[in-house]
Amino acid sequence: MAQLPDMQMQYNTPPPCKDESPTLYAYRVGQWYASLVSETHKKTFGQYLTPVEIAMFMAQLCNPEGCVQLRVLDPGAGTGILSCALCETVANYQNPPEEIVLETYETDTALANHLAVCLSYLKQWLKIRRVLLDFKVNTDDFVMTYAQSLDNRPRLIPTSYAHIEPFDIVISNPPYFKIPKSDPRAKAAALVVHGQPNIYALFMAVSASLLKLGGEFIFITPRSYAAGPYFRVFRKCFFENMRPEAIHLFGSRRDAFSRDEVLQENVILYARRLDGWPAQFNGETVRVSSSAGIDHLLNSMQRDVAVSEVLDFTTKDKVLRIPVGDEDADTAQLVRSWQGKLRTYGLEISTGPVVPFRAASLLAKTGNVPDTHAPLLWMQNVTTMQVEWPAEARGKEQYIIVDASSLPLLVAAKNYVLLRRFSAKEQNRRLTAAPFLARNMSSPFIGLENHLNYIHRPGGSLTAEEAYGLAVLFNSTLLDTYFRSYNGNTQVSATELRAMPLPTLDVIVELGKHAMALDNLSEKIDLLIEDSLRAGAQRTKAGQAAYG
Repeated sequence: MAQLPDMQMQYNTPPPCKDESPTLYAYRVGQWYASLVSETHKKTFGQYLTPVEIAMFMAQLCNPEGCVQLRVLDPGAGTGILSCALCETVANYQNPPEEIVLETYETDTALANHLAVCLSYLKQWLKIRRVLLDFKVNTDDFVMTYAQSLDNRPRLIPTSYAHIEPFDIVISNPPYFKIPKSDPRAKAAALVVHGQPNIYALFMAVSASLLKLGGEFIFITPRSYAAGPYFRVFRKCFFENMRPEAIHLFGSRRDAFSRDEVLQENVILYARRLDGWPAQFNGETVRVSSSAGIDHLLNSMQRDVAVSEVLDFTTKDKVLRIPVGDEDADTAQLVRSWQGKLRTYGLEISTGPVVPFRAASLLAKTGNVPDTHAPLLWMQNVTTMQVEWPAEARGKEQYIIVDASSLPLLVAAKNYVLLRRFSAKEQNRRLTAAPFLARNMSSPFIGLENHLNYIHRPGGSLTAEEAYGLAVLFNSTLLDTYFRSYNGNTQVSATELRAMPLPTLDVIVELGKHAMALDNLSEKIDLLIEDSLRAGAQRTKAGQAAYG
């Protein structure tokens, strides 16, 4: 069983050990190959080695029993860890398929050679178990090969192509890296591309298009596609045809791929192709689970959640929420019951207009405010409920010249809520906000750097109470928990905050009044939120009773 064809020696691939499972062998070959290539090489190909535990977890999600011939697609296959895990799993079924047809893609040609060796070993292993394996290793670009399967008809996925036989299962840990819109792959998949796409979303879209109706989709990717404007088009197209049935969230950015620098939370999505399924939605549920990392994978928390709590098709954003516990679900139910949004109250959110490298000649470390300069605020000037200026922010100029060339970049000194656009990689809170009051700055203008968002009232100004009330809300555990249920990266976009539900304006103002009267406010935010929302609910209940 440990003998392989001559290509194992030809490519110098490490030989399998006696009675070694194909998945363990593929993983060991992957570790060996990763030790030979540079970090630059791995980043160029977007290579992240799937741990055996995750591979087996993903494989066990599928349910293809009853197939005589099983067609499997593994794009971005690496050394075939996922393919091996899937084939091992189905081979142990009570009624395994007679034949597995496996198509893999790997553009790193050297790695593709080792993939062929690993799959040859898998073929031998399956043969002993009376399952035939017919595999093919492709080194062509997967997206470019099949991008024609994405068309411009109302539905993302055509029902059939004469030259493409659909697959029963697609399983993948695709490459992760951003590509420009000018990239041939982005152009080929233009139907699902917006802004600067990440290659993994193109793999998801194209892979889904190659599934048969009822076919199974199992991917592990960053969570960033779940929300945000750049993935909105993708979400709309993808989830019109793919119904999620199980979601597993890794709470740590690195624990899922501890060897590699993966800077986003990872999520496993198990979905089934059911074209146009939202129109026939009948109250199905999604199994949602989570774990801190690999060590807790088998003992992860699980709960069944209504599909409507995970995907809201009533909004244009089609955000994918992942409520992993009762607290998340209760929070989502409360926040989504609020009827207000920023625009409901005549407010808007914008991004700071000062891009430092473009305005370098206007920035200064010292200045005369208000005669020749205005304060320049960066992300580092904003902490929870506090704007500090000038601040000891290394390398961050705290002044911007006021002249004809800088006026288009400056904003009038009015009352605002300032929010950081990014959080630190392992920061406890994703949202950081502070009220900015014009009376605290002796300048008619201020500069806001591009890593800040600011809430403002076009043609007017927020009241101090509104600014404080909104800042308290955005700093609360309540909204942070709600935000984290769909945002798994470090970016906080204006689009997401614009869509955030808010309580009534009188609750916000009352919250602001109480906040302005407190010392050490940042330590009392959650208690203040609890008291204000309870009081607001009591007023609403009393009003309804009086009306009745």
